[in-house]
Amino acid sequence: MQSLMNTEEKTTTLAKTEFLTIEDISKVYPTPNGNYTVLEGVNLTVKEGEFICVIGHSGCGKSTMLNMVSGFNQPTTGKVTLKNKVIAEPGPDRMMVFQNYCLLPWKTVYENVYLAVNAVYPDKNKQEKDTIVKEHLAMVGLTEAAQKKPYQISGGMKQRVAIARALAIRPEVLILDEPFGALDAITKEELQEELLQICAEHNLTVMMITHDIDEALFLCDRLVMMTNGPSAKIGEILDIPFSRPRNRSQITEDPRYYELRNYALDFLFHRYAHSEDPTEDTIEPEPTNNKLKMAGIVGGIVIAAIAGFALFQSFTGSNTEAPNRTEQLSN
Repeated sequence: MQSLMNTEEKTTTLAKTEFLTIEDISKVYPTPNGNYTVLEGVNLTVKEGEFICVIGHSGCGKSTMLNMVSGFNQPTTGKVTLKNKVIAEPGPDRMMVFQNYCLLPWKTVYENVYLAVNAVYPDKNKQEKDTIVKEHLAMVGLTEAAQKKPYQISGGMKQRVAIARALAIRPEVLILDEPFGALDAITKEELQEELLQICAEHNLTVMMITHDIDEALFLCDRLVMMTNGPSAKIGEILDIPFSRPRNRSQITEDPRYYELRNYALDFLFHRYAHSEDPTEDTIEPEPTNNKLKMAGIVGGIVIAAIAGFALFQSFTGSNTEAPNRTEQLSN
């Protein structure tokens, strides 16, 4: 299949197009049962302005790899570089958007975005910061919701806030960890369209984790498919041939779309079918005796009871303070 690329890219290609590079990285965690290798021998070069999607089964190290790009985690061996500079810590040149939004519930939509702008641009005056915040809220269609708090807006709007906050600091690389996984189908498609438009306007370089093959084929320039863990690596990379700007209906009517989709499905569900062995995806040392096991069970029951009571209090408290559901914004 001509659309496939080798995972080991040639040095001459790296020299010409190098922007973000993942060079021979591995990640090993020590456990009571010995070392556990999450990733091993991963190599990838991302061009400036390129949209990369990473797909694979749970436990294949997708989030671990993106956490190394963001600087939240460091490889055991190898290195990750951005414009030839080794990534050693988080920075405003790389911004991450998570699936669970990560908004401060006591802050308004405006304040959640302003907090990031204020941290990254301490030398700008308040009017300049205000302009940046309002510009990016308008970009994602949230101008009228600026003074709402997270509990007053829908899931899709919360994700728009997270995207606006990420873009407001003008990162060079946008990192997305299943940002649309918790949204309904219609909202997901709307945000996908908006994301592509924003990326085109600002020439953003994007790395995104997804479990949705259709989403990946619509968004990305290349689809990185991971093998199963432990010791996961890049199995294959698919070049996505559809030109930009993209039209969803035209893409889904293209015979190449189904060829690529079937190839990716075969990779995930036949060639690298997910293992049912729990040791493939988790690092969990066994209790050394029955007393420890019983203690773990009792402790779990106590924690569950405390969590349930806290949740009940939170629910009853929010019902007395929050406005009626009919007054909340819908997507």
